[in-house]
Amino acid sequence: MKRNTITLQNKKTSLFTESCQRIWANPGARVGVIILAVIVILCVFAPVFAPYGVNDMDLANMYKGPSREHIFGTDGMGRDLFSRILYGGRYSLALGICAAFVGSGVGAVIGSVAGYFGKRTETLIMRFMDIWSSIPGMLLCILISATLGSGFVNTVIALAVGNVPTGVRLIRGQILSERSREYLEAAESINCSKLSIMFRHLFPNVISPVIVDATMGIGMNITMAASLSFIGLGVQPPTPEWGAMLADARAHILTYPYLIMFPGIVIALTVLAINLIGDGLRDAMDPKLRK
Repeated sequence: MKRNTITLQNKKTSLFTESCQRIWANPGARVGVIILAVIVILCVFAPVFAPYGVNDMDLANMYKGPSREHIFGTDGMGRDLFSRILYGGRYSLALGICAAFVGSGVGAVIGSVAGYFGKRTETLIMRFMDIWSSIPGMLLCILISATLGSGFVNTVIALAVGNVPTGVRLIRGQILSERSREYLEAAESINCSKLSIMFRHLFPNVISPVIVDATMGIGMNITMAASLSFIGLGVQPPTPEWGAMLADARAHILTYPYLIMFPGIVIALTVLAINLIGDGLRDAMDPKLRK
């Protein structure tokens, strides 16, 4: 019995190790991992790397361009832009990650119910998803944010809601292809409950596409969070979120372009890195590519 347990643990470990090796072997994914790792480390340890406090003001150097003292320049209150970008990354990354995994997780649960039970349950859920999907994602986020108000939690909810239909369709399709497998018939033959079969036996075998979808959705959610903040419905100033920084600087786009240029570049690099990692993760977790 112990030998079987050790064998299973080794298989799980080797599968995880193999996936990591395949991701690292992908040149694009490797670049994405390096870029994202640098950004995350700088943002998480912002108090260490930031040369100034997030709200430290130097009124003698307002709207000062990039220099040795302020490598990204300063804003209209003399606050160091580089420091605010590092602190703001905490909010933007947290928004993207939380919204992506909450939305995909809720969609996976609903899709599991639709795919496993089928019949009227599946029809009802999927028709509701059709109606849900007919509303443009950005418009839905704006409606929810306008109703709930601005703030971190409300922005996460608004972004997560838009991710649910994709997760539902993805997991439902995977479950439909797995529903007739022998291991499910064996579980039914020993009188396992439907919930046990669905979440203990079926769900772990179809979770890989959900992980990939959630990872790919992080970059999109960071962009949408920045868009909501830009139009005044996301995280609001003086909180140093990247989108809020863009919104605060839009009036000076011609006179002080660096105020928008540097946060925009950081957002673009972060989204690019996450998309590269998502592509590598999709290839690494595709069973057709495994030997």
